[in-house]
Amino acid sequence: MHHRFRPRRLARAALTVALAASSLVIAACTQYPNSVFHQRTDTNRDIGFLFEILIWFGSIVFVIVEAILVYTLIRFRRRSGTARQPEHVHGNTTLEITWTIVPALILVFIAIPTVRTIFRTQSRAASGALQVEVIGHQWWWEFRYPQYTSRSPTGKLDTVVTANELYLPKGRTVNFTLHSNDVIHSFWVPSLSGKRDLIANHTNYLWFTPDSAASTAYNGFCVEYCGASHANMRFRTFVVTPDEFASWIAHQETPAAFATPIPTPPAANPAAAVAATTASAVRGGAGAVAARAAAPEVTPPTSVAQAGFIAFPRDKMPAYTVPETPTPDIQYSDPYGDPARGATLLLHGQGACLGCHTIRGNPSMIGQIGPNLTHVGSRTTIAAGLYPNDARHLALWIKNARKMKPGVLMPTIGLNEYDPQLNTTMKAGLTDQQIADIVAYLQALK
Repeated sequence: MHHRFRPRRLARAALTVALAASSLVIAACTQYPNSVFHQRTDTNRDIGFLFEILIWFGSIVFVIVEAILVYTLIRFRRRSGTARQPEHVHGNTTLEITWTIVPALILVFIAIPTVRTIFRTQSRAASGALQVEVIGHQWWWEFRYPQYTSRSPTGKLDTVVTANELYLPKGRTVNFTLHSNDVIHSFWVPSLSGKRDLIANHTNYLWFTPDSAASTAYNGFCVEYCGASHANMRFRTFVVTPDEFASWIAHQETPAAFATPIPTPPAANPAAAVAATTASAVRGGAGAVAARAAAPEVTPPTSVAQAGFIAFPRDKMPAYTVPETPTPDIQYSDPYGDPARGATLLLHGQGACLGCHTIRGNPSMIGQIGPNLTHVGSRTTIAAGLYPNDARHLALWIKNARKMKPGVLMPTIGLNEYDPQLNTTMKAGLTDQQIADIVAYLQALK
């Protein structure tokens, strides 16, 4: 059976292929917020340059091969009125040598910039680089700045430590030392660099210079599956000016505000105090507002050094870095929180917080299992970038973290709360009022 040659059908097919290829290229080059093609660092510029070379060489090869294929289909198509079979040949030495040499040359042109980029990105960081130790946990990030230390009230030298928020000075090379505390994780700030794995009992390194980055916030992720909350293991990276970074470090070197808790003064109007207590039992809404209005004013603890830049302004964070995770249904009466009472609760180990967390300046809080809470009030997010750091989300997190983040190590602390991991209701724990007091204290640690 003979087929007529249809140029229009062939043209439509070729147009379809061309449009599909161009769509793929456009999609690959589109600079989404979490993209390695922003060229904000030396590393990303090297990666972008290599990507362009591969795309151009790949496109040229594709066009040439497709052109030869289309020419062959047209030139040697079966024509009507002839039954002649194509001539069988043993081989064509010239053609075989050509199609061996040409791909080899193409691979050489691709291999040279690829190897150079690999050696550049895998080399040691420049001397004088900012050193940052990154430790991956299930499922949160710990960042240590070993070049900056402060002396605790006991005389011990403490390294500056923070959790889930990474501050970097613009224009200075940063060398990351990567460790894992448990399983394999992978550290990635796509807007600033490529990813690098964190492996237990092994040290990996990564460096880059945010020399062209804007003073803003960027998203960071774990991109190696590490368990139930792998997708919830996030962090924020803040690129700031050198002066802002120096001010932030100076503030981080100070201990948390901690003094003898200020006793709550009695209410001037007993009836108002009763009304406040009654209103605080009402969940949120007007009851919570009335409770705060009727409650006595208490001066919260203040940090030692609050002058200058101490944290990135929350109102200047890009929309794509603001968490929008749906909040689970956890009942909470939202009472007025007293920071002095909260400090007392933590001082005496109420809720077992001291077994897991450290607050420098609080002699009871020396735990090493969970994130360091020394300046937690100045952070923009909680739960490894999953929720905004405000009073309500922090209270719900303390009350039932395992509903907020599946698989999390932090136990359920709220009284009569259902623990989804233990499959039981907690018969002991903190009341909503105690949680509110602890939240008020933590929020005061700017």
